[in-house]
Amino acid sequence: MSKTKFVRYQFCNTTNKEFATTLLERVNNYFTENKLEKTGNTKLVVKSFVIYAAYIATYAAILFGGFTNLWVQLGLWSLLGLGAAVIGTAVMHDALHGTFSKNKKLNELMSRSAEFLGVNGEMWKIQHNMLHHSFTNIEDIDSDLDTYNTLRFTPNQPRYWHHRFQFLYAPILYGILTIVWVSVKDFTSLVNYKNKGLLRGKKTFSKQMKRNIIIKVLYFSTFLVLPIVVLPHAWWITALLFFAMHFVLGLFLAIVFQTAHVMPQTTYVAPQEVPTIKENWFVHQILTTSNFAMKNRLLSEIIGGLNYQVEHHLFPNISHIHYPKISKIVEQTTKEFNLPYFSHKTFMGAIYRHFQHIYQLSKPVPATA
Repeated sequence: MSKTKFVRYQFCNTTNKEFATTLLERVNNYFTENKLEKTGNTKLVVKSFVIYAAYIATYAAILFGGFTNLWVQLGLWSLLGLGAAVIGTAVMHDALHGTFSKNKKLNELMSRSAEFLGVNGEMWKIQHNMLHHSFTNIEDIDSDLDTYNTLRFTPNQPRYWHHRFQFLYAPILYGILTIVWVSVKDFTSLVNYKNKGLLRGKKTFSKQMKRNIIIKVLYFSTFLVLPIVVLPHAWWITALLFFAMHFVLGLFLAIVFQTAHVMPQTTYVAPQEVPTIKENWFVHQILTTSNFAMKNRLLSEIIGGLNYQVEHHLFPNISHIHYPKISKIVEQTTKEFNLPYFSHKTFMGAIYRHFQHIYQLSKPVPATA
């Protein structure tokens, strides 16, 4: 990473180094003492099978269930969107981090969940694993903060007149997130990563471009063209149902990820700040990440432990099935070193705080003397 044109920041490895050393030692000891693998287990494999079975059954019901009532169809397409979201969070996410299974072949197989959802997994790895996880909430590098000025997520970003309404239109933009992703984002990201030096030469660019095209053709053929051919509705009705499915998917995913980092208490690093981040990388993750609904086991199963974002960002090489246990270690260690441990009791509480945050940022910036 440090050799690419894209990276301009370095973390101070001396500040709070003892915290990082202590935390690593305690978490590693937990796995050693309990003789556990850091990857997923049989329970995760079974859960993934159930998730996929439910998703495929919903898709089959849409095409061949004989449900002609549009409200029933809308319900089924919405369930399909929710199912895709669960695949993305509970299966694909772990697999693309390499933590789904200690069996590399199984992990690689489950990482194909990205292609199943119309997404190029290699583009995801660059954006999410490489940039977002390495440089969380550092503007101009963590592209999760970059909304092309449609939304103002941080106090460092410029405010435009339309931002005064962002708390109202944000859900609409969140809802179209994945339809943009599966149609154009992988292509624009590929060009962007090539220009930033994050790809290994023209051959890789060409290979990924072909991969993008194949993925999109297969995805749209399966989830849009085939339903248009099979279902008795007018083509535009099926297209609207497809869009509704993606709206559910996009809104769900956006809310889960935004409540982890775009919050009132989290830290944001402005582009104009000095290249050296004053904190140790582990402390930076603590300051830029927030948990929610840690006692909600059902939600945790559905979203692949992403309500434990602090633990995920500290240990992206550990499967989400271990987060509830190691969260106790992380919270205790932060207390000992007088560091914050951001968390909200409920998911709805976290959502409220997120929208409260972007509402505050929608207001005019006070004039400086």
